[in-house]
Formats: sequence, structure tokens, C-alpha cells
Amino acid sequence: MSFELFITKRYIKSTKITGFISFITLISIIGVMLGTSALIIALSISKGFEKELKEKVIGFTSHIQVSKFDTRYFEKDDWESFEKVKMVSNVKSVSPFAGREAMIRSSYGIEGIYLKGILPEYDFSIIKRSIIEGEYNFDESDGIPKIIIGKKLANKLGVELGDKVIVLAIDPDSPNFSMPKIEQFKISGIYETGMAEYDDIFVYVHLKHAQYLFDLGNRVSGFDVMVKNVDFIDETALLIQDRLGYPYYARTMYQMYRNLFAWLELQKKPVPIVLGLIIIVAVFNIVGTLLMIVLEKTKEIGILKSMGANSKSITKIFIYQGMFIGVVGTALGNALAYALCFIQLKYKPLSLPEDIYFMSSVPILLQAETFIIVSLASLILCFLATLIPSIIASPNSTCGSDKIRIKFESFHRTD
Repeated sequence: MSFELFITKRYIKSTKITGFISFITLISIIGVMLGTSALIIALSISKGFEKELKEKVIGFTSHIQVSKFDTRYFEKDDWESFEKVKMVSNVKSVSPFAGREAMIRSSYGIEGIYLKGILPEYDFSIIKRSIIEGEYNFDESDGIPKIIIGKKLANKLGVELGDKVIVLAIDPDSPNFSMPKIEQFKISGIYETGMAEYDDIFVYVHLKHAQYLFDLGNRVSGFDVMVKNVDFIDETALLIQDRLGYPYYARTMYQMYRNLFAWLELQKKPVPIVLGLIIIVAVFNIVGTLLMIVLEKTKEIGILKSMGANSKSITKIFIYQGMFIGVVGTALGNALAYALCFIQLKYKPLSLPEDIYFMSSVPILLQAETFIIVSLASLILCFLATLIPSIIASPNSTCGSDKIRIKFESFHRTD
């Protein structure tokens, strides 16, 4: 053990009248710990929000949606020849759908909905994974078509699994505008995604029943396209657009839900400012602690200088002490952040109003890179924070360090 490390250890474990310094060191460690953990937790929550929203938005729509300019629907020949979209690089799957606003009625009331007809074998929506009652089933073996609705809508209609509801659809382009098409359905499944605003609106039936209600024949509203890599979603949409040409057009989920993703980006912008303030507080904590140590240890520094310690050795002592605070505080901050994030993931003590945030609890995304980046940033800032007090503590001296090293080694051997 070098004498610099030995002196640093004595300073940290000081228990005499100047033992107040050890208490201040503890406070600085806690400051770094809280700053590090706050930074990790804030970034994990921010990433969790982004991941959760993207997954849920994708669940209700798709990565890319293909429609037509000139007419509202695709003719049968159009969507049957749409297999060429699958040949576009990065496209994972293509599924036709028919969707439009409609009304749903039960014995307790009537509500407006967005009715979406799908082919179950090609469906890749979040609904399959969000069924909380019943099952994802459109089987008509009992002669009654099946429907899947959201939990919030079921509560508003006062219906349960197995109850029957009536769907009314009006074609705005039909000359018989006042004559809606009506069909009775049986509730085979109730889903809940945590996005209450969507659970209240979206209702799912088999594609053929949506085509009947909307009087489409063999036509469909468009195609849902899923991609393999979301990072290249814009490029993929352009490739589909080029492949199909006019009158087709492809919109990404970022274009269809522009307001939602704009809100997500907006809530991320203040994060660096807030976290920067947290880091600055932690850095000033360390600077203040080391400056107090310098002031309290003026006599000891003078003794070391008189015994032959040079400026470099004095600087090392205070850098070691500052880095001790940084390393211990960062390690404890990582542990605290992981523990709090784990508790939230497992037990979800922090809840959110679903109508505002589209989810029932605070989302967390634990990533090793978040811990590594924050830890490195914390240690670098802690090192930089030690430089000013260390320089103040070590005025230039012409004395060598040989004498103090000899005395230290002699003392250490007899200790």
C-alpha cells in the first residue's frame, strides 16, 4: 500500500475531533448515490414509456398502413395481387382489414365504436395477448358470429362474456343513408390493453362480417404491414410506395399517430435539463466535501510537506478520496436504482391514470447500457470534481518525497 492510499484511508476513517469530516464524506456518498440512481431511474422510465406506447399503438394499427387516394376501398383484384408487397425488403407480414365507425347496442345503452374486420389467421395485433376474459375466437359453430370488445366498453354497455350485442353500420356513400345494416354478435372475448381510450373504441369481428355491415362485397379498407426492423420503417414505406405507385399510399405509425409520438418526444426534452441539475448538485457535493477536508487538514498537509511530500503526492491523496466517494456512491446508486426498478416491475406500486397516460402503471425498461453509461458519466464527473480541491491542497514545493516514503514504510512495517 502506497503512503498516499494509507493517508487517504486515515482521512476517510477519521474519528477524532475532526471526525465531522467522515460524516460529510458519508453525506457526499449519499449525494452521489441519489444522483446516480435518479438518473438511471429517470432514463429507465423514459425508455419504458417509449417502448410501451410504441407496442400498444402498433397493437391497434400496424407499422405501416396502405390505403388508396382515389377510392376508399381496395377491389378484390387489388388486394389479392398485393402479394408483391411481401417481396419488399424488411416487410414481415401483410394483412387486409375493413374498418369504419359504427354503433354498438346492448339492453343497457348504445355507444359509438370503430369496428375492424380482420382475418384471424393473419392478425398480429395486441388483442391476442390482451384477452382477460373468454378467448380470441371467431368460431360460428353455434350459428352466431363472434365479437371481441374492450373492458371499458363492456362496463359502459353493462355486458359480460357470452352476452349478445347488436352492431349498426351506416354507409355514408349509400343513397339509403337512413337504412343501417344490422347484425347480432355474441361476445367471445373481452380484452384490456391498459390504453383505456382505445379499449373504449376498438371492436373486432371477422372480416366477412365487417364487409357485410359496410356493404363492401369483396373489398377491403386497406392493408396492415408489419416490418422486421422498425428503425427502417420510413425507408420501407417509401419502397412500398414506389413499388405500388399511384393511387396507393403508405403511412407509417409515426404519421398516423403524429400527436401521440410528438407528445412522447416532448416529454423527453426536459429530461437532460433535470438530470443535468441532479449531476451538478452531486458534483458540488464532492467539491464542497474535499474543500472542507483541505481546510480542516491544513496542519496535516503542512506536516506532510515538511516531511518531504511533494505536490503530486498531496494531489493524489485528495484525488483518491474523491474517487472513493465517487466509486462507492455510484455503486450504491446502481444498487438502489435496480432495487426500485425491480419493485416497480414486479409489484407496480406506482399507478397512473389510464385516461391520460394510456397505461395503468409506471413503465420501466431495464437495460445494461443505461447503468453502464450513467456509471461512467458519474465516475468521470467525480474525478473532474476532485481536481480543484486537489490542486488547492498541493501548492508547489521543491521538497522531494523520499523522506516521507521512508518514514511511511518504516511506520507501516511496525504498525
